[in-house]
Amino acid sequence: MSGPQSPDRFHEDKASFTVTGSQPDMEAGVEAIRTTLKTLPTRPGVYRMQDARGDVLYVGKARALRNRVTSYTQVDRLPKRLQRMVAQTRSMTIVTTNSEAEALLLEAQLIKRFRPPYNVLLRDDKSFPFILLREDHDFPRVQKHRGARKYKGRYYGPFASAGSVTRTINALQKLFLLRSCTDSFFANRSRPCLLYQIRRCSAPCVGRIDDAHYAELVQDAQDFLGGKSTAVQKKLGQAMQAASDAMDFEQAAVLRDRLKALTFIQGSQAINAEGLGDADIFALATRGGSMCIQAFFIRGGQNWGHRSFFPVHTAEVAEDEVLSSFMAQFYEEVPPPKLILSDRVPAECDLMAQALTERIGSRVRIEVPQRGDRTRLIKQAQRNAVEALDRRLAETTTQAKVLEEMVETFGLDGVPDRIEIYDNSHIQGAHALGAMVVAGPEGFRKNAYRKFNMKNPETSNDDFAMMREMFERRFAKWAGDGAAREDPDRDGGEWPDLVLIDGGKGQLSAARAILEEMGIEDVCMIGIAKGPHHGREGREVFHMPDGREITFPLNHPVLFYLQRLRDEAHRFAIGAHRQKRSKAITVSSLDEVPGIGPSRKKALLMHFGTARAVKSAALEDLLKAPGVSKAVAQQIYDYFHG
Repeated sequence: MSGPQSPDRFHEDKASFTVTGSQPDMEAGVEAIRTTLKTLPTRPGVYRMQDARGDVLYVGKARALRNRVTSYTQVDRLPKRLQRMVAQTRSMTIVTTNSEAEALLLEAQLIKRFRPPYNVLLRDDKSFPFILLREDHDFPRVQKHRGARKYKGRYYGPFASAGSVTRTINALQKLFLLRSCTDSFFANRSRPCLLYQIRRCSAPCVGRIDDAHYAELVQDAQDFLGGKSTAVQKKLGQAMQAASDAMDFEQAAVLRDRLKALTFIQGSQAINAEGLGDADIFALATRGGSMCIQAFFIRGGQNWGHRSFFPVHTAEVAEDEVLSSFMAQFYEEVPPPKLILSDRVPAECDLMAQALTERIGSRVRIEVPQRGDRTRLIKQAQRNAVEALDRRLAETTTQAKVLEEMVETFGLDGVPDRIEIYDNSHIQGAHALGAMVVAGPEGFRKNAYRKFNMKNPETSNDDFAMMREMFERRFAKWAGDGAAREDPDRDGGEWPDLVLIDGGKGQLSAARAILEEMGIEDVCMIGIAKGPHHGREGREVFHMPDGREITFPLNHPVLFYLQRLRDEAHRFAIGAHRQKRSKAITVSSLDEVPGIGPSRKKALLMHFGTARAVKSAALEDLLKAPGVSKAVAQQIYDYFHG
């Protein structure tokens, strides 16, 4: 069965009716919906409500599109939230599906894509980490993995955090001595590495273990990750006893250490989920208009961590609907297990189970435990949800006070919803890069971070020139006389309420001058510079556009908050610069030679040793390299000496 993204699965038909103007107008909204209804079928599908600019306001699914969309014309029966949505609606996009379950899957996909303001959103900008046991090598490698599954092998997860994956991989190394090195590192070893010396690898790279015995270790690891840890423990115990009986005490000690590692893992589980198999556990807590959903990930009866989620746009939405929308979006990226336990029945529970079943091709059950050990797991998840929500509310309250005090100190128009912090990083002009970090009342918005690779080499060693290039690219669509005031995108949450510049009076003046040249004069800017003691006492100086310099007492919460923003921008810029520098290190001058593919490049490097040696080689020497014809040798020589 083809998936929801299959190009031949759905038929999309965009309603052509559009009303100019962006002001809420209930009559215009209802008229747009009625116009769409004229050609709307009664089959299942997904609909999108759009405003005058075409931005998606809401995504919904229906068993019968005509019946569902008709309900939006009965404005008096709608909650206030949906009434506001109808008043902004000017067009609709309709996608028909073969079933309501398919519509549910597509709805989640579109919500994650468009992030509409009237849908419940799972705000989580990180993909989940998995453990990958590669199968594209004679000696499979165990590694951490995020993103698309492009490698052949077995994927185990999701894990709640990268730390959970790292701890499990460390345990796998101690238990099963599997390699974690890259294939290139493996191929170039002449003696065992340090991991072999500390008994975390069996050194297949230098033949310390043969294919058959390594394959046995791989099978044991698969059994362990698949929930058969008891069988693995029994096997290790028997092998240790046999080694002891044979008076091979060194091998017995190795097996003893592996058993201890296994026992430690089994004893360090935060919850006891033995016998549960593969399952996800969800519990929802609500307080003060905020919601938290706590998730536990159980795979093979082992707890692989837990994470707290705080969905947004939940006002006036029932808790069971929030949970249902959360599950649909959550399993858009993560393959569901065969069992989902919840502290309450999600809206349209049977439909959700049917949709997830279709997605993985095997039955998925959603249950609300009423008795037994599973209720204990639910109660633990509920307790974690309440505690996480309490911490979140406490942090939010504290941050709200800090932001209000910051508004008063700096004379801002109001609490900033979007703060942008800029920094740059380079080493004597090399690999120059600028960075933008975004924060709001709820914390850092990592999905809005942006890197600026400096395109003009002349600016790479000039901080002011780098700032100019960053700002010109960041504010390009608002540049021009009057364009910034008229562009409706400024109402879409992309316009900064406050810009922090990592620098003193000179950097701040230069930044303002750059924006004024672009016709943008209403951006609030503050420069943050280290004090006379270079920040060792935490006495940063804040430069205002009117020339004022503001300092805060030590341990002042506003000072801590602004330092944290500046430090995050610095961390992001340095990290991006290191990544760019590391990538450049792996780039060879041979990559730029036309007609030189990976195999021929490897052959040249193996023959000459370095790319520099290839570059300086004579034509006669190039001809001696394996796999290099006369024409190719001439091409390489001409490229470097032409």
